[in-house]
Amino acid sequence: MKTFGFLMISTFLVLFATLLPYSSASTTRRFHFNVEWKKVTRLCHTKQLLTVNGQYPGPVVVVNEGDTVEIKVTNRIAHNTTIHWHGLRQYRSGWADGPAYITQCPIRSKQSYTYRFKVEDQRGTLLWHAHHSWQRASVYGAFIIYPRQPYPFSGSHIQSEIPIILGEWWNDDVDKVEKQMLKTGAGAKVSDAYTLNGLPGPLYPCSTKDTFTANVEAGKTYILRIINAALNNELFFAISNHTLTVVEVDAVYTKPVHTKAIMIAPGQTTTLLLRTNHLSDGEFLIAATPYVTSVFPFNNSTAVGFLRYNNKSKPVNHPNRRRLITSLSTRAVLPDMLDTKFATRFSDSIKSLGSAEYPCKVPTTIDKRVITTISLNLQNCPENQTCSGYDGKRFFASMNNVSFIRPPISILESYYKKQSKRVFTLDFPEKPPTRFDFTGVDPVSENMNTEFGTKLFEVDFGARLEIVFQGTSFLNVENHPLHVHGHNFFVVGRGFGNFDAEKDPEKYNLVDPPERNTIAVPTGGWAAIRINADNPGVWFIHCHLEQHTSWGLAMGFIVKDGPLPSQTLLRPPRDLPKC
Repeated sequence: MKTFGFLMISTFLVLFATLLPYSSASTTRRFHFNVEWKKVTRLCHTKQLLTVNGQYPGPVVVVNEGDTVEIKVTNRIAHNTTIHWHGLRQYRSGWADGPAYITQCPIRSKQSYTYRFKVEDQRGTLLWHAHHSWQRASVYGAFIIYPRQPYPFSGSHIQSEIPIILGEWWNDDVDKVEKQMLKTGAGAKVSDAYTLNGLPGPLYPCSTKDTFTANVEAGKTYILRIINAALNNELFFAISNHTLTVVEVDAVYTKPVHTKAIMIAPGQTTTLLLRTNHLSDGEFLIAATPYVTSVFPFNNSTAVGFLRYNNKSKPVNHPNRRRLITSLSTRAVLPDMLDTKFATRFSDSIKSLGSAEYPCKVPTTIDKRVITTISLNLQNCPENQTCSGYDGKRFFASMNNVSFIRPPISILESYYKKQSKRVFTLDFPEKPPTRFDFTGVDPVSENMNTEFGTKLFEVDFGARLEIVFQGTSFLNVENHPLHVHGHNFFVVGRGFGNFDAEKDPEKYNLVDPPERNTIAVPTGGWAAIRINADNPGVWFIHCHLEQHTSWGLAMGFIVKDGPLPSQTLLRPPRDLPKC
């Protein structure tokens, strides 16, 4: 098999200097993932950490646009697992999408499953991660697609690339953190640190040696591939004394945006150009800290790394680094954690490139509109139980007041075999069951007990679908990152308060809206997306704050087969796992 540069990469300094920036060749790329435990130490704590191939973060997967990809995943742990290729469209290959009990049964202990799919009409930075319980806390990595054509970026030659994956670290066993949350009905224990490529940096205990450093040369242009793989936090990211230029989000080219910082939600990717315009050697802070819109407890710390010029300058003496990097210096680099105005300006600045070669194919008319609330809920504590949520109740979450329940078998398989009875129903409400002042209700004195079910809705192949995500103020207003599987979508509108179906569509951007796979719905507001529903299968929509997904903030939809053989779901693979 012909290889292409480094196909799986475990080091996270400046990478890919030897790779071609584009390639017209396509072939079959084969990889092998072993899901296994690895003893890892961070913050003075050593524990068994779930990894792929013993790497944390996991290996970088590099392919070309047009490639066929086969990734054999072998489960070497006692628990079930799956892997999701986040943002890959999986055209007609929903069997390879990965969410447990949605498109497949999990891979059992000591068994393997090969994910097979073709990378069609996609290029750029994506990610892969586990999609079973909270395993993606440490099981994640970059998925990079090199384009057939040269980059459309104007400017200098690209010197090389630097992938930076933002994550979270728990000293505790994350599986136990999740189980305790579900047992008590309370919120989950927050993480102990944020990480840059798995390294927390010198602001945390015992972490000076665990600091990410990127070595660069002055007067060059670098590509930064920023990925938010954090479990429960949206994040701000910046590099001190440098301007960043956004050229791509979620593997879709954008009009260039110059900014001092970015806001990036879990599941989102942002590709940046970094011009190293400082003439002298030295180090500059790379920093990430949470964007906070919730009243729930959160980790209010900051991960720090360094951009080091020329690789000739001596690093600051390690014992002194923590004293030199004060909270004041990081605040000068990053927006304030509560800076919704910055987050809004940044999100509004992102526009599709919309060129002749990369047109913006937003639907200008629609066949169906679904309006769904996204809510946190309080549920009365069951008899003879003690619950630790607010007011002695349990926390749940819902869409249109339905808290999603994963069935015991795969929805896609039951749909394909026409055996949906007792697995799912096609009665997801396409508008809120009760109209009220969604973002104006008192957060704690008003509440709706949620219903529970595995409810989906269905559309014809080729339907032009609009979904409006409407936030609510139950418990608190919050920014929710919503991820749609199997399709990209266009963010045609966003706003604060309640969506007005008569007035707000008049202000939609139907010229160059950003094309994404994950949308950060504004805190106390709404977002409208449009989808060309041209991928047959069953597709998951869920909050990418894992705590909220566990509470039920999810739904699904089905795209029927089209009339042509090329518009139908492929047959299930022979090695598809069994429940």
